[in-house]
Amino acid sequence: MFPKSKLGGSCDGISSSHFQRSNSCFWFQSKQLNSFIGPTSTRKFIFKTCSLASHVTQRSIGRSGNEINFRWKEVKQRHSSQRRFFTCRYDATTSMENEENISQATLIWRAIKLPIYSVALVPLTVGSAAAYLQTGIFSAKRYFMLFVSSVLIITWLNLSNDVYDFDTGADKDKKESVVNIVGSRTGTFIAAYLLLALGFFGLTYTSVEAANMRAILLLASAIICGYIYQCPPFRLSYQGLGEPLCFAAFGPFATTAFFLLQSSTSELPITCTILSASVLVGFTTSLILFCSHFHQVEGDKAVGKFSPLVRLGTQAGSRVVKVGVAALYSGMLLLGLTQTLPFTCIILCALTIPVGKLVVSYVENNYEDKAKIFMAKYYCVRLHALFGVALAAGFVAAKMVARYHVPKPIF
Repeated sequence: MFPKSKLGGSCDGISSSHFQRSNSCFWFQSKQLNSFIGPTSTRKFIFKTCSLASHVTQRSIGRSGNEINFRWKEVKQRHSSQRRFFTCRYDATTSMENEENISQATLIWRAIKLPIYSVALVPLTVGSAAAYLQTGIFSAKRYFMLFVSSVLIITWLNLSNDVYDFDTGADKDKKESVVNIVGSRTGTFIAAYLLLALGFFGLTYTSVEAANMRAILLLASAIICGYIYQCPPFRLSYQGLGEPLCFAAFGPFATTAFFLLQSSTSELPITCTILSASVLVGFTTSLILFCSHFHQVEGDKAVGKFSPLVRLGTQAGSRVVKVGVAALYSGMLLLGLTQTLPFTCIILCALTIPVGKLVVSYVENNYEDKAKIFMAKYYCVRLHALFGVALAAGFVAAKMVARYHVPKPIF
């Protein structure tokens, strides 16, 4: 048994073969640290790091009983290579306290969800690039009009989702909810549907200008998927059907519609190439939604929202993410081998594999940590955006460099 240190802590039970950590105290033999202290082979030392991480109180207990105090800064300057020996204990309450003291600016930033707007950009970009592969034509004016309209639609989705989750109590403790920030459910509701009207008007105007009614039917179907996903009386997301609806809305419906609207003629046919690309886009978009539920399992369960993760559990959910990412790249390779997608798409999309691995490893390591797993959806957004850009760039490269053959129409 050793006496208490000057900082008031007590440590005992030093092992002769290794150090033990107890109550944030760290024990080391002098053999491991004789480069710090000097040639002492029999002394044992106790290092205790305080939360300020600016000093280390070191007490030597041995034959002489002398006490030696060193400033942590001096030790660090002399022996920076040994930093790994001095680590502060992670305090689990720190992240909780930080969550309680989030600034208003941070809450507003989270409410805006700017990275999520990649789900408006990627289907449009991939669809436009696939049309360029087919026709060699790209309309920047139409692209910009469709992008603005899509952003308005996504904003409607976010705002109306906050409104209806507020009604059910799912967002009761969600500080970044727009309704909780502005303090007005009615104002948020009105703003949401005004944005929907403006966005749909822009999509309709562009479809009429392109003389392509198939496109507006596909876009209307995508919006309907968004409505029945979250709005009463349907609220199919509460039945665990959000991911299939998300896949259909942003994949086959939206991506194919944007493909059609980049044509100068209403006769642009739908091909296996655009359908395959839209499936990949829808898949990565659904992955974002799936991972966004990890930190909300308890809240969803409390209000009767049976998301896939409520049904599966977070551990099984982490395995689903792993299988999903593997399926994404396996499917991409298969589409390349069958020449459904240009080989340039396969090469460029393969460059995003490290990002896919990052998503898998992050979810596997943090699926039980509510504070950290919150970031999983943003890693998925990164994968979604980079994969979509690579896919679109592959289409453009196939047209300009590889001279890829024009896909045969399906209908």
